[in-house]
Amino acid sequence: MNVVGIAGYSGAGKTTLVEQLIPALKRRGLRVSVVKHAHHNFDIDRVGKDTWRHREAGAFEVVVASDKRLALMREFEREAALSAHHLIAELHPQVDWVIVEGFKQSDLLKIEVWRAASGKPARYPDDDFVVAIATDSADAMPQSTQRPVLDLNDAESIAAWLLDQGERFDYNAELYA
Repeated sequence: MNVVGIAGYSGAGKTTLVEQLIPALKRRGLRVSVVKHAHHNFDIDRVGKDTWRHREAGAFEVVVASDKRLALMREFEREAALSAHHLIAELHPQVDWVIVEGFKQSDLLKIEVWRAASGKPARYPDDDFVVAIATDSADAMPQSTQRPVLDLNDAESIAAWLLDQGERFDYNAELYA
């Protein structure tokens, strides 16, 4: 399994890039999973549905499945600071690529999504885990770099770059167990 982080500040275009990378990798015959960082009280369930009622009744976990999908919802009794590695461990092992969106502080190799128009600082000068920068404003980057600068608007070339670098992103789960 290969794992790459997609990191950057809110509004930089991380989700759009991930949304475009998934089919670009799938067209190459690869199975892709995504780990997404969310904020506080997000929900994937709807009020009144059976699974919501089970959680409201106090279930620690609710697994719901059909012939097309499976979802696991787990309620923490107190706040839990899960790392990207904890979430990767929850994934099906038969996956070719895991794209981790968010988790900008993680120790995963990552592509930083940066736009000059956002007004946000770049992270790559101070983050050794940033291995490439995907941007639509390469000429405005705040600091020169030896890292690859990828075209944020060309997910196909980013997917090709990832595959060319594949071994670099090989994930060793035993290091994080």
